[in-house]
Amino acid sequence: MPLLVNGMRVDLSRPTGDMIRAHPHLEEKAKLLRSQPAQIVEPKGLLYVQQREFAVTTPKDGSVSILGSDDATTCHIVVVRHTGAFDLQPEDVHLVTFCVTELNDREEQDIHFPIIYGIAVNVKTAEIFPATFPEKGPDEDLRSAHILTGAPLTNIYDAKTEQLRIGPYFWGPFPHVDFWLEQDDAQILQNLSTSPLAEPPHFVSHIRATLTFLKEHPFPSQSLFPDRKPRIYKKNEEGLWEQVCSDKI
Repeated sequence: MPLLVNGMRVDLSRPTGDMIRAHPHLEEKAKLLRSQPAQIVEPKGLLYVQQREFAVTTPKDGSVSILGSDDATTCHIVVVRHTGAFDLQPEDVHLVTFCVTELNDREEQDIHFPIIYGIAVNVKTAEIFPATFPEKGPDEDLRSAHILTGAPLTNIYDAKTEQLRIGPYFWGPFPHVDFWLEQDDAQILQNLSTSPLAEPPHFVSHIRATLTFLKEHPFPSQSLFPDRKPRIYKKNEEGLWEQVCSDKI
């Protein structure tokens, strides 16, 4: 899967700064993206993608109009257009917009922060823009628990049926979960974040909710997925996710 900029293959072994200097238009596009204020994306028509998840759809999708993800500090959000399933892609990838590392960095009192924490893409127009998401569901805690227990990259959406499919996921009791729940915010931030000085304000509360979920469900094969079937959601008439019975699919 070669990466190309303006038809030229990128040497991925070289520092990103070399690529930026070799292709100054990437910096200009990053400046343009950074200059846009973050839009608040409401849940209607939204498919939110968490860490270690991916979703693929088309402009003909009648349920999803926006794909998005946020809370990226040391993570990367990748948007691929018109190239099929990203994990199975054998073709060239042409880099159009690049807004990571030094192109998405601000410094305050010697501490580095991302300028853009989240991105959304309009699947009808292919427009990308900075975004935040008040709602990250459905099954936010379940999906976060899957991540915290070491999930692989997971496809969560079936564009043919326009269904969001969560699980089935399986894990064992989370190590020292009671210990972590007893820790103060500073300890959780310092030990369970890859970027403790740059996390958004809700990071600790999110981690506590995920740890609590893991404590309540040490064996999801019994409490969450006894039938070994995914939790399936479809958009209702209001454009919101609604769980449907898998036996009727």
